[in-house]
Amino acid sequence: MVDRLVNSEANARRISMVENCFGSSGQPLAEPGRVLVGEGVLTKMCRKKPKARQFFLFNDILVYGNIVINKKKYNKQHIIPLEEVKLESLEDDASYQNGWLIRTASKSFAVYAATATEKQEWMAHINKCIDDLLRKSGKKAVEVHAAVWVPDGEASVCMHCKETQFTLINRRHHCRKCGAVVCGPCSNKRFVLPNQSSKPLRVCTHCYDLLSSGTQETSRRYDSSPDDNSDDEDEKSKNNSHDEPKFYGDNL
Repeated sequence: MVDRLVNSEANARRISMVENCFGSSGQPLAEPGRVLVGEGVLTKMCRKKPKARQFFLFNDILVYGNIVINKKKYNKQHIIPLEEVKLESLEDDASYQNGWLIRTASKSFAVYAATATEKQEWMAHINKCIDDLLRKSGKKAVEVHAAVWVPDGEASVCMHCKETQFTLINRRHHCRKCGAVVCGPCSNKRFVLPNQSSKPLRVCTHCYDLLSSGTQETSRRYDSSPDDNSDDEDEKSKNNSHDEPKFYGDNL
């Protein structure tokens, strides 16, 4: 059981190694009761293209970062409280297989495992950690999740007006409510989305009208994430070998 690892030397050593790999660019991760449940590389769908990211599953948070040097150095650390997380399996298609959505209150994105078995393992362990956390802590699961952004490459014209073609001058913008790629005139409104920011965020005119009228609409499902636009570290960390994810303790 994961609970048996709470005060173990092995767990403390693993968490310390994760902290050392992020170095000064990351936050301290060692906390009373925290257990590192698993770790491994997943392909994260980012705004411009899919990129390998190192993920660490703890019993209360999900952490990921850019791979600078495989197993030795990571940066751009992201920490997601598990009570905010909701998983949704994605169907395989010709381009991408073994994927699922990680939905949170502030951002949502798709990830892909190397095999169907690894997808099942990751999803099962994450869902088990979420269920255990909610049961033990009494916390409530977040009900409102951010939209997943449409990848830039999937929209050559504005998804709203269907007319504006994107160029170096006519830039792409993303609606923070539905995730669609839209032109400037079709996204010239802003609205406060409390789960994402206390400041008004760019939304398309369609979502603005819905939000202003109080109408709720289910966000469309797309595959990219609003961050991780830099390719600098990714070019340094390319590695053709594949390491299977590691999960610690009998969590399932």
